[in-house]
Amino acid sequence: MTTIILFAPLIGAILAGFGHRIIGDKGAQVLTTALLFLAAFLSWIVFLTHDPAVVQHVQILRWVESGTLSTDWSIRLDRLTSIMLIVITTVSSLVHLYSMGYMAHDSQFSEKESYRPRFFAYLSFFTFAMLMLVTSDNLLQMFFGWEGVGVASYLLIGFYFRKPTANAAAIKAFVVNRVGDFGFALGIFALFLLTDSIRFDEVFAAAPGLAETSITFLWQEWNAANLIAFLLFVGAMGKSAQLFLHTWLPDAMEGPTPVSALIHAATMVTAGVFLVCRMSPVMEYAPAATNFIVYIGAFTAFFAATVGLVQNDIKRVIAYSTCSQLGYMFVAAGVGAYPVAMFHLLTHAFFKAMLFLGAGSVIHGMHHEQDMRNYGGLRKKMPLTFWAMLIGTLAITGVGIPLTAIGFAGFLSKDAIIEVAFAGTDGGVAFWLLVIAALFTSFYSWRLMFMTFWGKPRGDKHTHDHAHESPKVMTIPLAVLAVGAIFSGMVFYNSFFYDHERMNSFFGLPVHHAEAEAHGGEAAGEGAATEDAAPADEQGEEAADHAMADSHAAPQGAVYFGPDNTVIDDAHHVPAWVKLSPFLAMLIGLGTAYLFYIVNPTIPGRLAANQPQLYQFLLNKWYFDEIYDFVFVRPAKSIGRFLWKRGDGATIDGAINGLSMGIVPWFTKLAGRWQSGYLFTYAFAMVLGIVAFVTLMTLTGGAN
Repeated sequence: MTTIILFAPLIGAILAGFGHRIIGDKGAQVLTTALLFLAAFLSWIVFLTHDPAVVQHVQILRWVESGTLSTDWSIRLDRLTSIMLIVITTVSSLVHLYSMGYMAHDSQFSEKESYRPRFFAYLSFFTFAMLMLVTSDNLLQMFFGWEGVGVASYLLIGFYFRKPTANAAAIKAFVVNRVGDFGFALGIFALFLLTDSIRFDEVFAAAPGLAETSITFLWQEWNAANLIAFLLFVGAMGKSAQLFLHTWLPDAMEGPTPVSALIHAATMVTAGVFLVCRMSPVMEYAPAATNFIVYIGAFTAFFAATVGLVQNDIKRVIAYSTCSQLGYMFVAAGVGAYPVAMFHLLTHAFFKAMLFLGAGSVIHGMHHEQDMRNYGGLRKKMPLTFWAMLIGTLAITGVGIPLTAIGFAGFLSKDAIIEVAFAGTDGGVAFWLLVIAALFTSFYSWRLMFMTFWGKPRGDKHTHDHAHESPKVMTIPLAVLAVGAIFSGMVFYNSFFYDHERMNSFFGLPVHHAEAEAHGGEAAGEGAATEDAAPADEQGEEAADHAMADSHAAPQGAVYFGPDNTVIDDAHHVPAWVKLSPFLAMLIGLGTAYLFYIVNPTIPGRLAANQPQLYQFLLNKWYFDEIYDFVFVRPAKSIGRFLWKRGDGATIDGAINGLSMGIVPWFTKLAGRWQSGYLFTYAFAMVLGIVAFVTLMTLTGGAN
């Protein structure tokens, strides 16, 4: 079954890409979409039926054999894999269905061009590469999927190849991701150097030894576990657009809107979060690296939220929202709450995909207008899209009943992250940055809703008069995603965070009990804590201790908790004000947005005029692009221009031209003077040669 899930998108991509002349444009769209729905259906069966306590390995073929490196292409099926399977295939299948309406008449192409099969082939290939990544049983296979996703994203972001901005965005995404991928590759090399393996089970079993090993890198000694975890996270920073390697993400909006939903909601950008959670047995022994992850994630969440406050392109607002929410996930993973990070990854996929597809529906209905300053009053024109985006906004801003498990998806998953951030950092900077980011998220999300669906129509009157609701093929996916945005948090809250026993069972973790008076019976060691649990059987406890003492045994379960990791249990005991803080931040953001864009819409303009430096600073995204252009791009262009003009033009071409047009003709003329035609001249030359040869032999004694 997992094999069908993996290869169904690849088959669709091949048939649509190379066989569309036979099956036709419509056939290519229907075939790829049907295969994705088949994969989604089977993924949910796997998710609901497989035993999380058993890690299954399905071998596809023998792959790489080189020296001590022996790597199969095989599928690793555990709870992390099954979560990613339902996220990827569900969102991708709905994006395929949505694209049948969105791409029906694209202004970038003429009706004579067969562009739709190519687009659907790219979507399916992207999905296959992502499935290859999340089902990988070793780091080499993961890296191939990692790079495959990069290639597919390049093709999709630059799909409108006639637009220079789309081509530039595709190249930018490709180059920035290569920076991160170089770090990922170095991490893989280091793991193979130290463990002589890249298979996950063998690497995980060797993780405790890495914490006691030093390695020389860049002329310094480093702790091996910290260095490897850091290098792997550099790869995650690029793929998941964390601070400093985030600049490609907003520009990726140049692709068609379904591409934005696929890349930003459930697939490519979440690959970094999946990587950190997958490598939890290594991360648990790398405290310096995980601290770095926490602060990068927190500052990313804050940075992206500040930029989202002033953006006017509806897709860019949601793109910066994605960047910010990924920061939340990394904070959870960095403090060791891996199930919580995966919880937000799951819920975020539903409401973020719905927001992007809803934005696409607005753009489609407004004849490809993307500037929110030209929207307004669309609530009655596009009622289905309005309700879908309203649900998505309620989910992302965290609307629910405080101190209960009742609320929209983001209310439960994002609040859980803020609670573990407080517990994992003792209420430090990361916690406060996330709370402030939650306030900003509420503001810019409601700002988007108020500017788009409320108020008076702005911009071109003709466009507003002809604004219309999208066809059913585009609104049905919105309805399905709305169900996930409403209920996914409440359905999975206990399994991912609140109920220790259910979380242990859900992730296949062996329960390990220990007395801890401070929390009234929290658990420590491998597996999450179990509150108020009955004492374990002594023989079973001794057996578990013995198993963990064996350094050659890989940790059980989909994620691993170190002996000192009690962050999830600690999060359950945080003060009430901590649990209320994200809800209060949401209310402040909502109230401020209502005041600015409904009660008195002149306030934003006056505020921007009063604080022009701050406004420009945020509008220009903290000037990261300008700084990178000055520090990296311009020097690189100058070096390239110097090597072109001076190196290639003056030196190489000059040397060749000088040799061919100067030296060679000079020797030719000189040799021509010896060609006199008289025999005695040639004889004289022969005698001189013999004399020179005999003289040389006499002086050297005939030695070689």
